[in-house]
Amino acid sequence: MSHYLLVHGAWEESRAWEDVTPVLEQSGHRVTALDLPGHGANMQPIADMNMGNYIKTVIDAINDIGEPVVLVAHSMSGSVVSQVAEQVPEKIERLIYVAAFLLETGGTVLEAMQSDSGEFLPSIIFSEDGSYATLPEETLRNAGFHDVSEQVIQRFLPLIVEKQSTEPFMSPVAMTAEKFGTVKKTYIRTTIDRVTTPDLQDRMIENWKVEQVHNLVSGHFPAFSVPQKLAELML
Repeated sequence: MSHYLLVHGAWEESRAWEDVTPVLEQSGHRVTALDLPGHGANMQPIADMNMGNYIKTVIDAINDIGEPVVLVAHSMSGSVVSQVAEQVPEKIERLIYVAAFLLETGGTVLEAMQSDSGEFLPSIIFSEDGSYATLPEETLRNAGFHDVSEQVIQRFLPLIVEKQSTEPFMSPVAMTAEKFGTVKKTYIRTTIDRVTTPDLQDRMIENWKVEQVHNLVSGHFPAFSVPQKLAELML
């Protein structure tokens, strides 16, 4: 059996995985869902919500677990786990990207979003100094939660972080074929996604060798809309 380490995306927190975790556990796996700095139970100042601290938090969690993990990323955290895998490839059994940013070396999440035709980026509200961004509820509903039931939306809306640091979106990633490239990868492609559109996901899948690609009829938050199906694809 494997130990799954689940990493949430931007504006999210560890409880975003709470409907996925039981399915993995029922299959006999161990599961840890962590909060990145500035999210959930790990609240930090905006300045500490940066890529370096995100990466360190994940590596620390892997070291605490003490065995190789299946490292799962949603959305923005794809850029985080890729760089974790570059630093500790021997500690990762497999990487799973859930509608997540699988970038080329030197790329940024923001550049990938700017290259996309989705309706999400233009709706984000940036602070005057550009240090953080907020998501209007209307944007979440229209771009992110369009296939999520109202009952589930009401459960997860309170978990959304008000202010998301922009630094991780603008931080270039750095990976090599010799390290990151050796880690097995699975991509779960969300086919009705309005945040990372299928076209953007297809382009990112081409950036690196991906052993498995699964199509999932879901918007950007399959952990909310179809958690059972998502978990089954992660097994």
